[in-house]
Amino acid sequence: MKGSYIPIHSWAEDERPRERLLQHGAAALSLNELFALLLRSGVGGESALELSRRIMADNHNDLNELAKRGVRELVNKYKGVGVAKAAAIVAAMEIGRRRQPERADASLQITCSRDAYGNIRPFLADLGHEEFWVLYLNQANRVKGSECVFVGGIATTPVDVRVLFRGALERKAVSIIVAHNHPGGGIPSPSREDEQVTRKISEAGKVLDIRLLDHIILSGDCYYSFSDEGKL
Repeated sequence: MKGSYIPIHSWAEDERPRERLLQHGAAALSLNELFALLLRSGVGGESALELSRRIMADNHNDLNELAKRGVRELVNKYKGVGVAKAAAIVAAMEIGRRRQPERADASLQITCSRDAYGNIRPFLADLGHEEFWVLYLNQANRVKGSECVFVGGIATTPVDVRVLFRGALERKAVSIIVAHNHPGGGIPSPSREDEQVTRKISEAGKVLDIRLLDHIILSGDCYYSFSDEGKL
């Protein structure tokens, strides 16, 4: 590559990612071009576009794989990626993770565990720690909103049922679905604690007339449904 490096600002205007975005819209750009805009600059004789190609290729051009990497890992693994660039990448991945389910919330009707899994998966799929989420549903089982109510460590997430149902009451939810992840992949079998907290939530819901429809446990691309297994 020595001697062949041409910085992006020296390219023809219709070939520069930023100008192409302004003229044709973001959809006209390739994933690598969008990523180059995020990085803003290259380093050491490598343009931002070349740096983005190198990083994406190392992650099999899969954003889900890239989203699993933290700031420290990105800095240590990729020459030319400092803390600022790494933080921008992690922030962009998190923005994308939060945005995906929001589009579905307004119209999605939950009819089975697969629907619930599809709605909640983008929130939990790439995390290295446990989070506990709630889907709030109306009378027609349409999602009124979703919320992370607890964040835990690698192996445990404490659940305060009072906090959980406070959100349901504020949204006037008729029913809820709860979900949490088991980091690290593997078979998402419920632990004894998972079963205990499920019973606790279900009993509290009966008192408040807010039905617990399901508890979904995610692990990798698999999930476990308490409802499907007849445990609710």
